[in-house]
Amino acid sequence: MVQTAPNGILKEDLYLFNEGSAHHSYRFMGAHPIQMDGIEGVRFTLWAPNAAEVRVIGGFNDWDGSSHRMDRVGSTGVFSLFVAEIGEGELYKYEIITPEGKVIRKADPYAFFGERRPGTASIVADLNGYAWKDEEWYAKKQAKPVYTNPLLIYEVHAGSWKIKGKEDFYTYDELAEDMIPYVADMGYTHIELMPISEHPLDQSWGYQITGFYGVTSRYGTPKQLMQFVDKCHSFGIGVILDWVPGHFCKDDHGLRLFDGTPIFEGPDPMRAEKPLWGTLGFDFSRNEVVSFLISNAIYWMDMFHIDGLRVDAVASMINLHMDKPPHMHTYNYLGGPDNLDALRFLKKLNETVFHYYPDTLMLAEDSSAWPAVTSPTYIGGLGFNFKWNMGWMNDMLRYMALDPSERSHHHHLITFSLLYAFSENYILPLSHDEVVHGKRSLLNKMPGTYEEKFAQLRLFYGYWMTHPGKKLLFMGSEWGQFDEWKDSDMLDWMVLDYDSHRTMHQYVKTLNRLYSNQPSLWERDNNPDCFQWIDVHNAEQSIISFIRRGNSDFSVIVANFSRNDYHDYRIGVPEPGLYRSILNSNDLQFGGTETQPQLCYRSENVAWHGHNQSISLHLPPFTFLFFILEPGDTH
Repeated sequence: MVQTAPNGILKEDLYLFNEGSAHHSYRFMGAHPIQMDGIEGVRFTLWAPNAAEVRVIGGFNDWDGSSHRMDRVGSTGVFSLFVAEIGEGELYKYEIITPEGKVIRKADPYAFFGERRPGTASIVADLNGYAWKDEEWYAKKQAKPVYTNPLLIYEVHAGSWKIKGKEDFYTYDELAEDMIPYVADMGYTHIELMPISEHPLDQSWGYQITGFYGVTSRYGTPKQLMQFVDKCHSFGIGVILDWVPGHFCKDDHGLRLFDGTPIFEGPDPMRAEKPLWGTLGFDFSRNEVVSFLISNAIYWMDMFHIDGLRVDAVASMINLHMDKPPHMHTYNYLGGPDNLDALRFLKKLNETVFHYYPDTLMLAEDSSAWPAVTSPTYIGGLGFNFKWNMGWMNDMLRYMALDPSERSHHHHLITFSLLYAFSENYILPLSHDEVVHGKRSLLNKMPGTYEEKFAQLRLFYGYWMTHPGKKLLFMGSEWGQFDEWKDSDMLDWMVLDYDSHRTMHQYVKTLNRLYSNQPSLWERDNNPDCFQWIDVHNAEQSIISFIRRGNSDFSVIVANFSRNDYHDYRIGVPEPGLYRSILNSNDLQFGGTETQPQLCYRSENVAWHGHNQSISLHLPPFTFLFFILEPGDTH
């Protein structure tokens, strides 16, 4: 017999919530329009274990909760109340009487929607009833495992991709109209949205959240977001959400000291504080917090059909000392700096997500050296299926910023990553973090003249696209935006009127298409056999050459990171035949200098680089070349 608590909540659900295993707690926590005894109304349910009393306040009672006291549900720490004859659209908050008798007002941690800032009230929203049309997309996902298929992510900040004016944002509907066809035309497989949970400060970019279940009202309603995701799927584009389970902001209406005590952040301020960000970390030892967060991950997939989560700041979650001065260091019971509760949480998170959604992307934004981040939990891993390769990104951006005359002394920066490239399932990120706060845009990191900057960025993108690992590029980088990203202004779309940016844009589009059409670049991405150096040691000339292999094809890549023009540059090739250049970054159509670059090279019976065959090339400065062997054409 199913047992119910007051207002129709199942006792089993509350038990699982207290135990840390309520994977769908959003279905009974928060504000839900329901019918009770034939009467329409809203059921409010809240976790506030140390509160002396809780009331619901809103427009329906003139923000006076004296007649709407919530009922305490046993010893669960949960309060609940059914309010008759109200429904969707009602503004509300919780008025909490703390153990000391202080009255505080809080937004609903489980609110699905809220007032647009600076307002802080929650809004009753019914998320049911949207008619999804993405069955074909889900069938395609199941048929094409992402490990052996292209993954090319376009990272987007919805508040600055395009805007209509100062703080006059595009809605989800308007973004769908403009952004989705653009992303599809450019050849990206996924859009990654920087956080769209409700947050009070635009300049936090969504990483300091007050409403983890609330779709930010800046860009529209929850159902408009559903339409955006549905349209992405109709274009064959997946949607990844930046998800921030590591910390939350301290605004009074948020989670901090929620019932007058630290129930979300935990009792130890040295452990809870995140001084670098001015936020508080979650207490992963608290079962109800685990239920809150894991349910939140499932919520985005259940209700919004999100295809994956990029889990922010994993290194900060798992290291108790991360970004903290020595006087704030705390230790686990073994005497070490590892946050054992966070590690358990991440494992449980991934196990739970993959239980319900086996084809989901769980991406760790992790700058630590923690091993086995993308290994299954049953063999000791954290259970993610991809990890950002921060080492590759830092090495390559450091290398590309060097004057070309200095690169021969730092050749290891472009080759070292292959020593560990297959230790995890990696994504190579060129994200928003690399083009802000004085770091300069990707184009402006490149040294040299105006023309050399563009040539080197094309070269860098070529190496990025052909290096093992999936790909991520931040918006605006596809046309070589000169300025840093400005979060309060829209991207510099007007630069596409200039030839250098227009041809860079065309180059990136062509490179994206090449990636998707060449199985050698993704079919065996997590297998060391997919990569073979032709010449890794040519530091003196700052040239590298290598082979990428798929199941039945291969490609040959040559990259010249120097200012020198090399004629008759010879490389070994694995098979005899005619090698056709299908991408040359120095082609005039991409802003290069070659009007009629040589397209085909017949291999010669000249042993070179450990191969019996070789070809002799013209290799201009800052040039990336991509070759395939013409099918059936052999000596």
